[in-house]
Amino acid sequence: MADGNRFFPAPRLILAALLAGVLAGAVAVYVSESGSGNIAPAQVAVGDSRDDAACVAKADRAKTVAAAATGQVAALLPADPPQSLRGLAFNSPDGKPMTLADHAGKTVLLNLWATWCAPCRAEMPALDALQKEMGSDAFEVVAVNVDAGDDTKPKKFLEETGVESLGYYRDSTMALFNDLKTRGLALGLPVTMLIDAEGCLIAHMNGPAEWSSPDAKRLVETALGKAD
Repeated sequence: MADGNRFFPAPRLILAALLAGVLAGAVAVYVSESGSGNIAPAQVAVGDSRDDAACVAKADRAKTVAAAATGQVAALLPADPPQSLRGLAFNSPDGKPMTLADHAGKTVLLNLWATWCAPCRAEMPALDALQKEMGSDAFEVVAVNVDAGDDTKPKKFLEETGVESLGYYRDSTMALFNDLKTRGLALGLPVTMLIDAEGCLIAHMNGPAEWSSPDAKRLVETALGKAD
């Protein structure tokens, strides 16, 4: 199992990330002493849509799945209450607009990252490893880059960190992050959400985690109903 302490960048890197975030008009990176994000966001607000109503009925399921988040992913919180994220919008790997609804039928681990986010540099290879091992017709790690500007820096970042299995999802407008911030889900980067096959938020986390660990794999198996 990878050492959770590897997520601790040197103080000068944290300062650089914070300054870069300000310059980019983004929020600061969140790093906790546990090696994983554990800052609880504000309680999620639920809309009036039928999709949200159907998701709210999954509150017990959300608690069951989140209870399986231990060790390296123990900071994952159950959605309280679950809500529909089907309308979240970003660009697909081929550059075309899409929403999370396009992943209907597939459990998704949605992660937002940026090149200026120091913890993201440590976390991305772990997400890539999780996708390589567990990605299937039933599960996908959808890592969305939220850098402003063109694709040059994000693609160089992925090359430098050895990422090969993750699809290149993008949102250069910060609209996706701001949507999640409005919902009380995003405090900084990275932010990760576990979403079921119907597009319902089941659990979420602010901050990095070791997603290639056995703890993370057991969590995914639970979300897929393989560990019930």
